[in-house]
Amino acid sequence: MHSTLQRACTIRRALKVISGLNNFDKDNVAAVVRAAELGGATFVDIAADPELVKLAKRLTKLPVCVSAVEPEKFRKAVAAGADLIEIGNFDAFYAQGRRFEAEEVLALTYQTRELLPEVTLSVTVPHILTLDKQVQLAEELVQAGADIIQTEGGINTKPVHGGTVGLIEKAAPTLAAAYEISRAVAIPVLCASGISNVTAPLATAAGAAGVGVGSAINQLNSEIAMIAAIRGIVEALATTSTSAHSFSPEY
Repeated sequence: MHSTLQRACTIRRALKVISGLNNFDKDNVAAVVRAAELGGATFVDIAADPELVKLAKRLTKLPVCVSAVEPEKFRKAVAAGADLIEIGNFDAFYAQGRRFEAEEVLALTYQTRELLPEVTLSVTVPHILTLDKQVQLAEELVQAGADIIQTEGGINTKPVHGGTVGLIEKAAPTLAAAYEISRAVAIPVLCASGISNVTAPLATAAGAAGVGVGSAINQLNSEIAMIAAIRGIVEALATTSTSAHSFSPEY
């Protein structure tokens, strides 16, 4: 694992800024990457496209993660300079009626590990599974070679309230998954989907090594707004304990 990411996970302050698995807009991706660097994020997560990887590597010294649900896409992205790879996040597919069940995610993990046995691998656990099944899958993913587990759940959550209460309601599914999974596996857990500056500290308090934030940043209409949003989450994470969690330091 990249030393910068490992250090941030150890003190539970990792922040991944996500441009979007299906976002191939070079201008938007560039803006997100620049904002991540200036805002103090730990690493960036972009679509598994070699040209986007080359663009990101020109713009930042932060570790670059690429996301896809097709393992063969990772090979070219890694050759272009990607530092780590992510199976998921699946949020972009749910609106299309596309579901990812445990068996498929596990199969994708084995396929990816066979193609790229040495590259740091993060795998998203689908929130459509019941919580006990999410924990079971996370344990199986570790056995299959995952280095990081990512939770999700905010995209389909419909908050009843506005303001702070609504932000907490939106993050509840991914926070619950992070709590349960972080106690079942000895590798870092990133809490993503529906996370904000309000709920980022709740994620790390629940046991996550850090958070992933996408639409709360990549849908903003200016780089200045993106930088401000990222700094707000960085500052929120800094309010939580810096003690290491249960995952082994070699991860």
